[in-house]
Amino acid sequence: MRRPTAIVAALLLAGCTATDGQPDPVASAPPCGSPVSTGPLPEWARAGFSGDGAGIEHVLGDRGEIAAILFGAPLSSPPAEGRNNKILWVSRQPVDTPAQLEIAGVLDGTDVRAARTVPGGPGPSIVDLPRAGCWRLTLTWSGRTDSMDLIYE
Repeated sequence: MRRPTAIVAALLLAGCTATDGQPDPVASAPPCGSPVSTGPLPEWARAGFSGDGAGIEHVLGDRGEIAAILFGAPLSSPPAEGRNNKILWVSRQPVDTPAQLEIAGVLDGTDVRAARTVPGGPGPSIVDLPRAGCWRLTLTWSGRTDSMDLIYE
C-alpha cells in the first residue's frame, strides 16, 4: 500500500515546479493581504479610544511599528459612494514634528505604483489608490519604516 502513496506524493511535488525543473515563482510568492484584526488595539494605538478598541478594524505593520485603523473599511477603488477610504495611522513611537508619512504602494502582481503623502506624519488620512486589488505598501516617517498589505475592493 505504500507504493501508491509514494507515487501520489511524487506527482504532487512535480506539480509544484515549472517545466524547467525550477520552483514556480507564482506558487512560492507570499500571499498578499496583511491580516485585518478586530481584536483589541495595541496599547500604544489606543489614545483617544474608549476601552481597548476591540471591534475596530485595523492592520499592524509587518515590523509592528505602525497601525492602520480602518475607519473606511472595506477600502475601495474607486471610493464607495458616500464613504471615504479613511485610515488613521498610529506610530508605535512618538513622531518628530514636523513630519510626513510617505506611502509607496505597488499593486500585487503588476507594475502599477502609487505614492501618497500624509502631511503631519502618521495621523488621520484619506488614502485613495488607483485600482482595486492588494496593495503592498512601504511606509516611511520620522526615520522609521514599516510595511503592510491593504486590500481595496
